[in-house]
Amino acid sequence: MPERRQSLRVAVVANRKHSVGVAPDAPADALAEYDAEETVEGIMQALRDAGHAPFFLEADETLLDTVRQTRPDICFNIAEGLRGDAREAHVPAVLEMLGIPYTASKVLTHAISLDKAATKRLWRDNDLPTAPFQTFGSEREAVAGPRLAPGLSYPLFVKPVHEGTGMGINDRSIVRNDAELRSQVAWVTRTYHQPALVEPYLSGREFTVGFVGNTLTAGESRRSEFYGNDGFHVFPVLEIDTGRGQVKGIYNTEAKSYAIDSDSAPGYLCPADIPGTLEAKLRTLAIAAFQAIGGLDVGRVDFRSSEDGTVYLMEINTLPGLNPIVSDIIISARAEGVAYSTVIREILDLALGRYGMA
Repeated sequence: MPERRQSLRVAVVANRKHSVGVAPDAPADALAEYDAEETVEGIMQALRDAGHAPFFLEADETLLDTVRQTRPDICFNIAEGLRGDAREAHVPAVLEMLGIPYTASKVLTHAISLDKAATKRLWRDNDLPTAPFQTFGSEREAVAGPRLAPGLSYPLFVKPVHEGTGMGINDRSIVRNDAELRSQVAWVTRTYHQPALVEPYLSGREFTVGFVGNTLTAGESRRSEFYGNDGFHVFPVLEIDTGRGQVKGIYNTEAKSYAIDSDSAPGYLCPADIPGTLEAKLRTLAIAAFQAIGGLDVGRVDFRSSEDGTVYLMEINTLPGLNPIVSDIIISARAEGVAYSTVIREILDLALGRYGMA
């Protein structure tokens, strides 16, 4: 007989693009990380299909009131937050304060993952392979700041410290001399009002690895055969071919804006055509990177390789996009034959298990 599932009142908490206001001087990609209506509707339909009663809450200044009024059994959190250098931690902090369960990582993990420099320091301290880096805190520092840190040499890559979705990356992000470096750092710090991260430009292949799961405690068995003995289900490795499409060499907001079957889009190659040894390495490193910052339930880790093929951890997303069509983790799941509704259900069930509600 089919498993009988408890019906829960699940609040889908998100910032929808059309509900977020931007300042007059905001960059063109200011809304890139916020969710489309089709993402919210996709998640809600998947929750209905699983027998739950979902409803939507906007993750703005009204949330503290609306979540107390509606008192959901659990929140399905995909909120990016509105402002600040730890904005993805805002909704988890509110829910923690109110004692309301929620999906995905907790407060500190989201705050760390949105800070690329802090994340890389933790990876480095855990002996995980990440490229050397340096941060520049202001436009003034860009002009008259410190010399390059040891281990850095041109060409270099410049991007904002606290943004995702390829924001702040353009055809000037690859810098080949001091003048280009200072100019791009000044532009990033001035435009995004945050530090700039500088690291080697890695000219090799780009991969991303998505997964669901949680680290098993001593004596704990895996939830089902869907998961490995480590407690995770890792989707096939996705390679982003930036040699194709309208935007060459970089994977930024513009590149991500094209329909995945468009000639203007980069190549989405899944499963990636790589040796089994490299696939196993990427999967192992992705989970280790997630565990190093205390991730929960769902994540996606981005890699880039150098010209000689050495792979480095680049970024981690503890709130990976869950658009039913275009999000990287969903592309990877689809390549494996895993339905979108299954991904959403597993994320929820993992959180329910953590809270003793399964």
